[in-house]
Amino acid sequence: MMLHSLKRWRIPPSGILIGLTRRWICTDGGTTVMSFGDGSHGALGLPMSIPGLGSDAYEPTPVPGLPRDVTGIAAGHFHSLAVTREGHVYAWGRNTEGQLGRDRISPRETWNEPKRVEGLEKVRVRAAFASGVVSAALGEDGSLWVWGSSKRGQLGLGEGITETVVPTRVETLLGEYIVKVSLGWGHALAMTRSGKLFGWGYYADGRIGKIGKELEISPLESNSSEFKSVEAAEQSVLEAMEKEKDMPTIWNPGLVEELQGLKVEDVACGLDHSLVVCSDGTLFSGGSNAYGQLGRTNQDLGMQPVDIGLRTLNIASGLGHSLAVCEVPSSEGPKVFSWGWNQSCQLGRRGPGHIPQQVEGLDGEIPKLVSAGRAHSLVLTAKNEVWAWGCGKNGRLGLCSSADESEPMLVDFSQGFEAWEAMAGLDHSLVLGKIIC
Repeated sequence: MMLHSLKRWRIPPSGILIGLTRRWICTDGGTTVMSFGDGSHGALGLPMSIPGLGSDAYEPTPVPGLPRDVTGIAAGHFHSLAVTREGHVYAWGRNTEGQLGRDRISPRETWNEPKRVEGLEKVRVRAAFASGVVSAALGEDGSLWVWGSSKRGQLGLGEGITETVVPTRVETLLGEYIVKVSLGWGHALAMTRSGKLFGWGYYADGRIGKIGKELEISPLESNSSEFKSVEAAEQSVLEAMEKEKDMPTIWNPGLVEELQGLKVEDVACGLDHSLVVCSDGTLFSGGSNAYGQLGRTNQDLGMQPVDIGLRTLNIASGLGHSLAVCEVPSSEGPKVFSWGWNQSCQLGRRGPGHIPQQVEGLDGEIPKLVSAGRAHSLVLTAKNEVWAWGCGKNGRLGLCSSADESEPMLVDFSQGFEAWEAMAGLDHSLVLGKIIC
């Protein structure tokens, strides 16, 4: 059954009217992946021929070309992944580093087309993860497979190995059952079913904890107060990266020493910092603290407890901010806390950025999962709804506007839609769910 065309309008503070026409096809059963935000790298997976679309999408728009049995999604910095019930992986978006699992000379105009990743035919994949330059997949047997290109050792395939277009198994982790991986710009953390934590890649500032080497200060450290915009911060990082020499790198996965003996239950890598949750709900952070994203007064390098004092249930790390779903005594349910960079209101609340504090405007909502992008934030609630706040540029909040939002706003899908998963890429967002006719 074809639904009528829907048009939504919003007048942001700038007074500029932004509208987008979309067409939804309602089918019985099956899943749908929605995307919105910056489409300049093809990470939205939307055809350029959609009327009125251009390169960006300001409201949730169904991604065509995907099977109807998608069970999981991943949003990298500039590309996207989807996993199907059959264990197949589809990829679309930027492919400069081979992160789509395709030849890097493939035509740029095809990057926005979701295509099945080749080389995993003998692997039944159950989850996928993405960073700026690398993609990863987990097999049902707990195996970890990676592809892409990273001079920082993020592939974890051994010393000096910086690229692989074909998905390749991380041999160092043979015998370990990996249940989750998180990827920063150049570092990675992986947790096992038994609660062990492995790290590899660029290890400056202790972003992967201590793994057999003395910790070093990164040349990327900077004073966030100098940055007047998201673009200025990004440019500063890119310039510093070009100047790096002899980067401190762990080429093979190794156990994070500070957390040995503890059972890890969740991990989240931001651009240059990391968060780790243990089974008792204690939250640890490590890496750069240029924006206060570590959320602690203890400035020692490596993994140290965050000053939050609450049992943590779920975490997310962005470019320079952090999010956590925590249990709050004497409340009707868990709450979302934020800390770090707040240039575009991505913390969703007032108050000092370096101190974890509760996000405002979610009263009555029970958060399940959080996700953080460059300068925007998402939360999936128990009602299977998505709320967004922070930087609205390119429509990354899905609110039909480019305006920033200082507190959470409900993403309106303008048609019955049950959201199961919400992921923030650097400048785009993905939502997996089901259209309810």
